[in-house]
Amino acid sequence: MARNGVRPSGFVTALQLIGLLLLALFVLLPLLWLLSTSLRSPNENIFASPPTLLPVQPSLQAYQRLFAANPMVTYLVNSTIVSSLAVLSNLLFCSLAAYPLARLRFAGRGLVLALVVATILIPFQVVMIPLYLLMVQIGLRNSLWALILPQAATAFGIFLLRQSFLAVPVELEEAARIDGCSPLGEWWNVMLPAAKADLITLAMFVFIGTWGDFLWPLIIIDDPSLYTMPLGLQQLSSSFSLDWRLVAAGAIVSIIPVLFIFILLQRYIIPSATANAVKG
Repeated sequence: MARNGVRPSGFVTALQLIGLLLLALFVLLPLLWLLSTSLRSPNENIFASPPTLLPVQPSLQAYQRLFAANPMVTYLVNSTIVSSLAVLSNLLFCSLAAYPLARLRFAGRGLVLALVVATILIPFQVVMIPLYLLMVQIGLRNSLWALILPQAATAFGIFLLRQSFLAVPVELEEAARIDGCSPLGEWWNVMLPAAKADLITLAMFVFIGTWGDFLWPLIIIDDPSLYTMPLGLQQLSSSFSLDWRLVAAGAIVSIIPVLFIFILLQRYIIPSATANAVKG
């Protein structure tokens, strides 16, 4: 990027490009090694010295065994249901809570916001036991709802969307009010479209966090038919005859949906959340 009207030289640009490529390789190397391990044949020593990145005899046998001997489809379906409903509930409840905190004037608004933000500082381990007892009392232990409800709304999501709503021009709300929109109509027709980038960012955070959650499902779920992907992978790595090819294949399978969601949604994350709304 040019600064003060001076463009960087070709040599500097080449150095920057090489540095970025090396950084990308450093970040991707563990993932590439995981993929390579999952593709190695049973006869190949994965702990050979010196190590080799490319498998000598590539094979999909680990993936075939993974789905043949384990209910991986069930794990994937359970994780998809839990993560998808957690995302939808967060987008709904967090935006509904953020709108009055950003726009409506009422007594104690600052105190409510401070209390909401303060809950971010509370570790999950502090509320883990009370939350477990609550789920047992209402009869949700060993159910997918026990995984969804604790993730239905987050303080981070409320704070993120409140900050996004504060950036929306007041003129857009006034125009909607003139057209006869109620406060709920302003939230739906003005605020949500204007905050699309932050809504998608929140959806990605919630999906990735819920998909990879291990501790809470381990505590609240005992039925193997309700296991999510992290619990399913734990089953692979806790057997007496540990096969790292199988574990690597399971890890790759669990990573694919997250990568797909990220690649699908990243183009919607734009610098200005209100650009499209202002143009409209």
